[in-house]
Amino acid sequence: MGTYILRRLLLALPSLLGISVVLFTVLALAPGDPFEELATNPNIPPEVRMALRAQLGLDDPVWQRYLHWLGSMLKGDWGFSFISRIDVDQLILQRLPVTIAVIGMSQLVALLIALPVGVLAAVRPYSWFDRIASTLSFIGFSLPTFFTGLLFILFFSIYLDWLPFVFQSEVAATGWAWWVAQFKQSIMPIMVLGLFQAASWMRYVRSSVLDVVRLDYVTTARSKGLKERIVIVKHVVRNALIPVVTLVALQMPGVFGGAIVTEQIFRVPGIGSLLIDSIQRNDTPVIMAVTFVFAGLVILFNLIADILYGWLDPRISYR
Repeated sequence: MGTYILRRLLLALPSLLGISVVLFTVLALAPGDPFEELATNPNIPPEVRMALRAQLGLDDPVWQRYLHWLGSMLKGDWGFSFISRIDVDQLILQRLPVTIAVIGMSQLVALLIALPVGVLAAVRPYSWFDRIASTLSFIGFSLPTFFTGLLFILFFSIYLDWLPFVFQSEVAATGWAWWVAQFKQSIMPIMVLGLFQAASWMRYVRSSVLDVVRLDYVTTARSKGLKERIVIVKHVVRNALIPVVTLVALQMPGVFGGAIVTEQIFRVPGIGSLLIDSIQRNDTPVIMAVTFVFAGLVILFNLIADILYGWLDPRISYR
């Protein structure tokens, strides 16, 4: 397996290189200037602005700037934020824990809902449970996260006054009170993302289980007198999860992008809000770093999916 993982990582290098070339070229040719605020500030002399631009290489050709950026990235230097005036890697590390906590919990909620509901709906097709679950999943998948988020704010924050609708990065509390405050301000963005993903995944789990439950080896297992629970758990669900793993792994990087909308609604200080703010203010180093991280996540989760295939299906070998 180690050789397989190493080979996949080596094959990912040209993809990352191509993505970085496209991203850097598009951002370099896009309109806007990160020093626009300095240019309109009469208190800053023109020679100071020119010295800063020369120091950061903003007036160099695009290819020269890209090679400089690539060399710095290979050395572990992600650049310097024009707006925040700090290193990009420090800026991302400040926002990353919040994003990982919110998205990680939302995906856990989605799996805890989608897997049992999808399996039960497939085991009892066209029953009342299946019809209700399918209807709710269609509704949940059809509603965009920004609409669901606004509904949550109106109901739980304004009407019931149970939960805060603005995320606070610094909570003035300690001990259990701090954990309670963090839970109360995180529950709405977590549930908005989790329910949206659960609605999508439930349909795939149901369809995959329906395809497997009709196969001959499942009928043979039942004819041997095995309990229905053992047949479903050991013979049906494990094989039905293979296409679901593909779906989850491919959608996981997209969840980070989809969380941008949710973070903006609830003012969550995560990677998504950082990317939006950087785009609005033409902070090119931050945009390059965040989008490059998203590209790396796509490759990483594809690799994780391929590794999980071998665990779910012993017939798959790594060569």
